[in-house]
Amino acid sequence: MFAASRSAAFALVLLFFLAWFGCNKKPSEQIGQEPTAVVDPTTAGSITGTVKLEGAPPVLRPIDMSAEAACVQANPRPVTPPIVVLGEHGALAGVVVYVKSGLGSYHFDSPKDPAVLDQKGCMYEPRILALMINQPFEVKNTDPTTHNVHPIPHENRPWNRSISAGESPYVSTFSHPELAIPVVCNIHPWMRAYLFVFAHPYFDVTTKSGTFQLKNLPPGTYGIEAWHERFGTQDVFVTIAPNQSKAISFTFKSTESH
Repeated sequence: MFAASRSAAFALVLLFFLAWFGCNKKPSEQIGQEPTAVVDPTTAGSITGTVKLEGAPPVLRPIDMSAEAACVQANPRPVTPPIVVLGEHGALAGVVVYVKSGLGSYHFDSPKDPAVLDQKGCMYEPRILALMINQPFEVKNTDPTTHNVHPIPHENRPWNRSISAGESPYVSTFSHPELAIPVVCNIHPWMRAYLFVFAHPYFDVTTKSGTFQLKNLPPGTYGIEAWHERFGTQDVFVTIAPNQSKAISFTFKSTESH
């Protein structure tokens, strides 16, 4: 009788512990708690804007490619690192603008079309590439020489792959969100790119127009961040009502003096 009572008491304690543990787990740790909410396009809005540079851009030294004849031949003119690329009226290219906070528990499907990183003229093109988790990431080599592609993530699986001239593109994926993943080439040390991997589709990379667009956003208040390789980050909070579109702007300041 005493043994049976002890067994029953132990079972009750165990059930209490399991129930408490389950209730106190974070939502992301509970089985079957994947985000399921979807954006209602009839109420969605958008955030658009521009990014500019105020001040003189830095003067960068041309890249020394003399160690690789194929690279010299592919670039008859000196090449400077495309870190600060400007359009008209100070428009700044290569800025990643994205929703940093405020999305909640929406589910987003990853695109089937690949995000493509090319190796052309012994440079990575584009230098800044953004994609979603589980979206195909395709690396091409259109140069007549071998390159080595080496992403260096912290949250995702690192890999290192050589791609020879004429070889088929290498395709991989990233399973976790991660920002500013450096990509280097162990053969040509001047080659560099940055990858941004998001769990949502609300991101854009500015071209020389300096413009960006974050479309199909559900109503809410969002933290919006702008990242640039040289000038760092800027953040603003934006609230959009149903079907509302808002325009914002970012201005990075250069301290260079020529």
